[in-house]
Amino acid sequence: MAAPTVVLLPVWAAGHLMSMLDAGKRLLAQSGGALSLTVLVMQAPTEKDRSEVAAHIRREEASGLDIHFHHLPAVEPPRDYVGIEEFVSRFIELHADHVKTAISALTCPVAAVVLDFFGTTLFDVCRELSVPAYVYFTADAAFYALLLRLPALHEEVTVEFGEMEGMVDVPGLPPVPPSCLPVPVMDKKNPNYTWFVYHGRRFMEADGVIINTVAELEQSVLAAIADGRCTRGIPAPTVYPVGPVLSLSPSPQGAEQPHECVRWLDAQPPASVVLLCFGSVGFFTMTQAHEVARGLERSGHRFLWVLRGPPAAGTLQTTDANLGELLPEGFLERTKEKGLVWPTKAPQKEILAHAAMGGFVTHGGWNSTLESLWFGVPMVPWPLYAEQHLNAFTLVEYMGAAVAMEVDRKRNNFVDASELERAVKALMDGDSDDGRKVREKATEMKAACRKAVEEGGSSYSALGRLSEDIRKGAVRTSQ
Repeated sequence: MAAPTVVLLPVWAAGHLMSMLDAGKRLLAQSGGALSLTVLVMQAPTEKDRSEVAAHIRREEASGLDIHFHHLPAVEPPRDYVGIEEFVSRFIELHADHVKTAISALTCPVAAVVLDFFGTTLFDVCRELSVPAYVYFTADAAFYALLLRLPALHEEVTVEFGEMEGMVDVPGLPPVPPSCLPVPVMDKKNPNYTWFVYHGRRFMEADGVIINTVAELEQSVLAAIADGRCTRGIPAPTVYPVGPVLSLSPSPQGAEQPHECVRWLDAQPPASVVLLCFGSVGFFTMTQAHEVARGLERSGHRFLWVLRGPPAAGTLQTTDANLGELLPEGFLERTKEKGLVWPTKAPQKEILAHAAMGGFVTHGGWNSTLESLWFGVPMVPWPLYAEQHLNAFTLVEYMGAAVAMEVDRKRNNFVDASELERAVKALMDGDSDDGRKVREKATEMKAACRKAVEEGGSSYSALGRLSEDIRKGAVRTSQ
């Protein structure tokens, strides 16, 4: 008889799709052939997204693993949306009938459905089909704890969070300043906020929540979730911390020349370079780029700055930067011995893995954060969007693996040259007390991350429990 299958429904964005696929592949390996994977592929809303998803799928299909891709029929995307959180939540909801049809047509038993955390509307489909439903959470446990807590916080805090007195209570974390809450939480009248409260409520219906984190990094938060402290004493679904889930497949030896950024790093002293890189949608205006340039130059430290231009109309993806337009006159010439400004996409993981890396100024997206911790590189968070302001707080105040930097949310997350200079010096100077502390913490967390995924480690064991629990729940959906 065919092995029971785990049905994955990922969101198309690379940070969601690749993370869920990699977690699925680990589950496959852990089950020793007792499970297969079926990936339901939504047709992404833009041509660029569709071609990127297709490229990912081609690579996976060539791997020879027991993974089957099923393309769902296209739906008409929402047009009247306010922000990305609302758009993704509604876009997934529109696939309910297609998902039900696809799962019903499977000829093998269905062990579980794993939904992206924006997909809680599809719990209804899983219930109709009597199939266990799990959530895959691509961010950290701190953000998950906040979302679980949000339905109650919504009632407790009657004003906007930015106007409240005191701190926000997220059990397991130090008291959170309202200025560190995620962007969608800052405006209660916004549909993005309404969707966050909705998902926070519906997570309670999951059979389990798989989180891309490491138990040792967020112990008190995971304990608070397990004890029901985030959910008014009601037990929350079982959490499986299985991270760090990272695509770390090395390039085949001799297959290609090292990337130009890597070749540049080869010529730099160990732990001497600070990387500045801001994710797939992080870009700077000329005014902000000038501040960064001045701050880097005055810091005196070596730098590799991945600088991206604004997205083309109607897209979120950044474009290649026009350095002549964005940078101050003479900057490249003056810093050519110490710095490299890279205007297009760069291989972030290969850069972070390099011995010359000493620090990382990052937007603080969770995948980038995990990559930095995996390679033991301390950070300066520069949050720009989504949940990154909370990630920055968590990294600095809770984990201690980052140096704080003052970011002006009222001015579109603006950072002055003097503040960037101060933060880079604090991170990189050999005699900096802050720098020494975060370097030690980053080294400690690198060891914890690597130990967690080895046999007997916390994430390896959580994956084993997940595999066992999923195999117990297999049901046949086709008639």
